[in-house]
Amino acid sequence: MSNATDSPYDLCTGLILPLTDESGWSIHFRRFIYLLGLLWSFMGVAIVADIFMCAIEVITSKTSKIKRSNPDAPGGVEEIEIRVWNDTVANLTLLALGSSAPEILLSVIEIIGNSFESGPLGPSTIVGSAAFNLFVITAVCVVAIPDGETRRIDMIKVFATTTTFSLFAYVWLFLVLSVITPNVVDIWEAVFTFVCFPVLVIIAYMFDKELCGVKKHAPADMELGLDKANGTIYDDDDGGAIARVFKQYDNLGFLSASNVDKKVVKEFMQEVGKHPDLDEHTIAKLITYECQQHEKHDRGWYRVNASRQMFGRQKIEANVEPHILDLYHKIKNKELPVHTGEDASEGGKIAVVEFSAASCAVMENEGKVRIDIERYGLTSTQVIVKYETVDGTAEATSDYIAQKSAVVFEPGETHKFIEIEIVDDNEWEPDETFFVKLALDSNQASKVKLGRKNIMQVIIINDDEPGILEFGKTSFLVKESIGNAILPIVRNDGCDGRIEVTWTTKDMEAVHEKDYIGGTGTLVFEHGEREKNLEIPIIDDQEYEKDESFQVDLSDPTGGAKLGRVKKTVVTIINDDDYSGLLDRVVKITHVNVDKINIGNSSYADQFRDAMNVNGGDVENATTIDYVMHFFTFGFKVIFACIPPPSFLNSGGWITFVGALCFIAIVTALISDLASIFGCLISLHPSIVAITFVALGTSLPDLFASKTAATNERTADNSIGNVTGSNSVNVFLGLGMPWLIAAIYWRVRDDEFVVPAGSLAFSVAVYTICALVCVAVLMTRRYLAVFGKSELGGPKLPKIISGCVLASLWFVYVLLSSLQVTGTIEL
Repeated sequence: MSNATDSPYDLCTGLILPLTDESGWSIHFRRFIYLLGLLWSFMGVAIVADIFMCAIEVITSKTSKIKRSNPDAPGGVEEIEIRVWNDTVANLTLLALGSSAPEILLSVIEIIGNSFESGPLGPSTIVGSAAFNLFVITAVCVVAIPDGETRRIDMIKVFATTTTFSLFAYVWLFLVLSVITPNVVDIWEAVFTFVCFPVLVIIAYMFDKELCGVKKHAPADMELGLDKANGTIYDDDDGGAIARVFKQYDNLGFLSASNVDKKVVKEFMQEVGKHPDLDEHTIAKLITYECQQHEKHDRGWYRVNASRQMFGRQKIEANVEPHILDLYHKIKNKELPVHTGEDASEGGKIAVVEFSAASCAVMENEGKVRIDIERYGLTSTQVIVKYETVDGTAEATSDYIAQKSAVVFEPGETHKFIEIEIVDDNEWEPDETFFVKLALDSNQASKVKLGRKNIMQVIIINDDEPGILEFGKTSFLVKESIGNAILPIVRNDGCDGRIEVTWTTKDMEAVHEKDYIGGTGTLVFEHGEREKNLEIPIIDDQEYEKDESFQVDLSDPTGGAKLGRVKKTVVTIINDDDYSGLLDRVVKITHVNVDKINIGNSSYADQFRDAMNVNGGDVENATTIDYVMHFFTFGFKVIFACIPPPSFLNSGGWITFVGALCFIAIVTALISDLASIFGCLISLHPSIVAITFVALGTSLPDLFASKTAATNERTADNSIGNVTGSNSVNVFLGLGMPWLIAAIYWRVRDDEFVVPAGSLAFSVAVYTICALVCVAVLMTRRYLAVFGKSELGGPKLPKIISGCVLASLWFVYVLLSSLQVTGTIEL
């Protein structure tokens, strides 16, 4: 009679697991625990891979300084920095290793842990991961582009090289397993597989540097290899590397994370300073966002960004509130003149008629509104312009008297005024609007046309309520010698009757009667008044002091008035002698903001603070998902915070690189056991577990990274251009390295390294055929107008069809491989 412990599931073991006797556990409970552990381990390997990638980013961002002639620089010479690492070499070596480290180490660990015998999990994971990367990631990137937009691969020669090597890698894999030495891998085959990796890097570098042809850098756009348009240095003959350089060239200064230049910040602040509602922290946020716009990100940055977005870690994108983002775009666009582009009057040949402003406001009790219509361009002829009123929220007759008439510009006249009657109904209503529209007779089309401001919005401000009182801003910045700090208090939503409001000051750093004259008082609004200024005397003691602040509160409005949202404001007094310190403070705050989003700037304290706090301590911007993922990954975050930061001992990231790689190996060994035991518990072949669960778990961060790169970048290089290179590295390192180790081991023992072709050869063959179809689809999209002549995006319907075709290739690959493993398909 068999014992209850004599279950086939008791044979489900791995290299490390199980840690205890599980024979008495329910099989369903064991399945649940191992599935949960597998998913949890995927989170862990993604987090430590994030740290690994940060180290790689620091290593590959190493720069060297060169000098060049610049008459505007002190001494006529300036120093600029260039990247030591070539982008293509970095992408195919360290960055590809960072992305593929779990798969590569899984294959190595399985070989070593399996007594140097080939196992099904590692190789199948590499092929399965390649399939997911090429088919699913490409499909998602194709459809993720907004309708009508396109993304093309810019470095097409490099892409062609990596694609060719990627296809060759899997064809070679099939030849080794099934044709040259069936079911056996010789040392020379393993060496050849491994050597293909440096060969790929060298050839891709040659195409990138155009060493096989004539360089096409136009002299007009280049100076010592400098591309002024995008801040990139292209080395010519010295074997240097492509580098991002953020300087001022030809008086075109701009900001970047690596160049928060005080002079450029000052110029930006002069532009921002025309908007009085901004404090120094808001200005610093705007400058940080401006810096980020000039950063050129590689695939490693997008990989780290995706991982941190997924697991509630400190973000490396500047968090910009919607209102600040809107303000940023307004500031950037306000430099445009009113009449942009071509001259609407065609050099004064025709007359242009429009309103002098796009909108105006009028109090309801004023009885009428006066609107200015202007003419410019040709003014020597008579022009007749029609106008009519159009209802908005205000209605004709009840709120205003409708008009439909015309005005005549006599020769030489440039302005005409029309008056529209406003109805005062003595009843409170919210502010209302109506519109006045201009029109021309068709017989005047040849000599006159309407300008852009041909519709005016008229706002009727209700005066039948006492109104809502509030400060114009939440904070004010004043010089110590200003005399009086002027604080505007506005009266919105009505201005009926005489009202009063009490104001009170409260000391913060600034002290009443020492730094300012405060206390309490009353401000009076007469009937119809909509804005009054509160004046607070500021004491100038002619001594250097740090910035000091005090608070002013509004309270106790009379006459039925109410207080609005901004009923408190803070006034900051800065010393005149230190007024330029405002610029220094903005630069300092910007540096702090930039350091938070820069990769590799953290210390040990920063790492543990990030690990132990949701969203890296930025609780205000944390989402529910951030809290949930922080709960699940807290243990991993704290453990991996022990890895030395990239700045540790000025190692340039190499100590972090080694430390993170060791932790990846440990977590990967855990994943190997969990995946093997889980597959055993659910009676699923390890190969199927590898191409589904493991491949997806290790590739999801790459999916989100590529999607973000596809939508953010102007080209498709960082989204899909690196996929084929990563797949090549997976084979050349992920199989070449363990095969070489095992082949040498068995040769020393005077034996052969046996690698059963079986399901692996079939899986490789199916993948190769599907990969050829995928590449054909991408090239068809690149050269056919119906797809927008681009690999990604384009018209909506062709884009969706392409995405579905590519995604279906992955399902075909998984289905056929699974059917062959289970014996449903026999070859």
